[in-house]
Amino acid sequence: MGYAQLVIGPAGSGKSTYCSSLYEHCVATRRTIHIVNLDPAAENFDYPVAMDIRELISLDDVMEELGLGPNGGLVYCMEHLEDNLDDWFTDELDNYLDDDYLVFDCPGQIELYSHVPVLRNFVEHLKRKNYNVCAVYLLDSQFMTDVTKFISGCMACLSAMVQLELPHVNILSKMDLVTNKKDVEEFLDPEPTFLLSELNQRMAPQFAKLNKSLIELVNNYSMVSFIPLDLRKERSIQYVLAQIDNCIQYGEDADVKIKDFDQDDDNDE
Repeated sequence: MGYAQLVIGPAGSGKSTYCSSLYEHCVATRRTIHIVNLDPAAENFDYPVAMDIRELISLDDVMEELGLGPNGGLVYCMEHLEDNLDDWFTDELDNYLDDDYLVFDCPGQIELYSHVPVLRNFVEHLKRKNYNVCAVYLLDSQFMTDVTKFISGCMACLSAMVQLELPHVNILSKMDLVTNKKDVEEFLDPEPTFLLSELNQRMAPQFAKLNKSLIELVNNYSMVSFIPLDLRKERSIQYVLAQIDNCIQYGEDADVKIKDFDQDDDNDE
């Protein structure tokens, strides 16, 4: 059984920084993870790249040869990856053990998580290869400063959640850059009645029914819970990783070994 994180979220939400900090934390705690670059437009990395989609295809080459723009070129690259899941990607996966832990640093184009089925098919391929997968959705905490932005962020998370059908951990990144943390903390685990009241105050009266439906949707899908991440604090990284490990059941089968019971039996005699 392998384990995988699919690190997704809007451009600039801190996905690569998260992957780099996670790698450093695991090195310090003597835990092995492998970071995979799935962004064909990436250039610089602060972590060792275990697999790199640019060995298969790069955005610069696609834009130059096909005359596509950045967005169309990125979708083309990801569809090319989808076409090569049984060839290039499977060959790359074969380089790792059955119980390895992979972290996929994904592009920031939101369509890949909400409209285009590429990442959904990518996840299904990982599942067929016996990987437990968790989606880690990052949102910039500086974006979550009022209820309207909070609901917008929740809708983006929910769209990805419905599309990918994966266990989901939502993270507010860049908490170390927030000047007034109280502005964010009230949205970490808010009451639906509080959200609705705040939303009605900011929106025109004709949006009252829509506001109520949005809050009910968010509440029913348990999307009002976010984990703050401050990369300056090891405890914060450790807590986030523990939540993700719990989602993918990492290590649950490692503690139960037949020989452990044999040793206990020997000690009882």
